[in-house]
Amino acid sequence: MKNRGRIALASETAETAETVAAGGASAAAPKRSASANIAKFRELGLLAFIVLLSAGVQLRNPSFLTWENINDIATNTAILSILAVGMMLVIVTRGIDLSIGATLALSGMIAALTVKQYPGANPALALLIGVGIGLACGAVLGFLVSKVRILPIIATLGMMNVFRGLTFEASGGKWVSAHQMPDSFKAIATGKLLGVNHLILIAVVIYLVAYFFVNHTRTGRQVYAVGSNPESAAISGIRTGRILGLVYTVMGGLSGLAGVLWVSKFASAQGDTASGYELSVIAACVLGGVSIAGGSGKISGIVLGSVLLGILNNALPMIDVSPFWQNWIQGMIILVAVLVNALVKRGIDRNHLMRRRI
Repeated sequence: MKNRGRIALASETAETAETVAAGGASAAAPKRSASANIAKFRELGLLAFIVLLSAGVQLRNPSFLTWENINDIATNTAILSILAVGMMLVIVTRGIDLSIGATLALSGMIAALTVKQYPGANPALALLIGVGIGLACGAVLGFLVSKVRILPIIATLGMMNVFRGLTFEASGGKWVSAHQMPDSFKAIATGKLLGVNHLILIAVVIYLVAYFFVNHTRTGRQVYAVGSNPESAAISGIRTGRILGLVYTVMGGLSGLAGVLWVSKFASAQGDTASGYELSVIAACVLGGVSIAGGSGKISGIVLGSVLLGILNNALPMIDVSPFWQNWIQGMIILVAVLVNALVKRGIDRNHLMRRRI
C-alpha cells in the first residue's frame, strides 16, 4: 500500500509539472484564490507594466520609442535573453548557475584567440569552438551536481573561479582587441539578415526551440517534474541525474554561444568579460515568474523579464536618472517580483491542497 501511495504521488507530481510547463491551470478547483488568478495572468500584468513604463518614458523623452532605439534595446537584450533560457531550465530543477559569466568569458576568449591566429577561418568555426567549450564546462557542472551531489551554488561558485583562471591563463592576461579580429568574425553579431540583426534572429530561434522543448517533449516535462518533487520524480521512473546533467550542459552550451556573440558584438575579449552578468540573467528569470523554489517557469515569462531589464537599462539613463537610483529602482522591481512569485506559489499550493481534499 505504501508503494502504491508513492507511485500515485509521483504520478500526480508529473501531471502537475506538465500543467505548469504548458502554462495551464486546472479548472477542477471550485474556487480560485487571488494568488492563483495572479499566476494565470502574471505575464499579462508584466506586459502591462512594460507598456505603461514605455509610455511614461516616451512622455519624458520622445526619442525612446523610435525604431532605432527599439532596435538597440532588442539587440542589447538578445544575449541576456539567450542566457535566460538556460538559466530558467536550471532554476526549474531547483538549481542555480553562478558560473555562466566565467563560461562566457572563457568561450569568447578561446574563440577570439582562434580567429586572431587564423584570420581567414570561417566564422562558423569560432561559433563551434565557443559552443563546444561551453558544453564541456556545462557537462562538468552537470557531473558535479548530478553524480557527485555537490550543491549547485557551491559547484558553480567553485567552477566560476576555475573558468576565470583558465581564461586568464589562455590569454596570458592580455586582451584581444578589435583590430586583431577579422571583419567576418565581428559580422557574426553586427551583421543583418533581411534588415534584422543576427543577434535578434539567433535569440528568436533559440526561444522557439526552447518553447517546443518544454511544452511538446517528454524530456521537457520531466525537467518540471524533477523541479516539482525530485523524490517522487525518481520513484516514477524519471532519471533525475540525467535531467540535471542535461540542463547544466544546455546552460553551458548557451553560455558558450553567448561568449562568441559577446566578443563579436563588442570586438573585445578580456579576462573579466561579463563579470557579474549572471546576476542580471537570474534577475530576468525572476522578473519573468520563474520560481526559485523550482518546478515553475514559462518561456513567455522570461522573454518579458529580459525585455523589462533591457528597457530599464536603456530608459533610465534617457530620462536622466542617477546611476545610484538606477540600481535602487531595478532592485526594488526585482524584490516586488520575488514577493509576487511567493504569493503566486502559495496560492497554487493552496489550490492543490483543496483539490486533494475534494
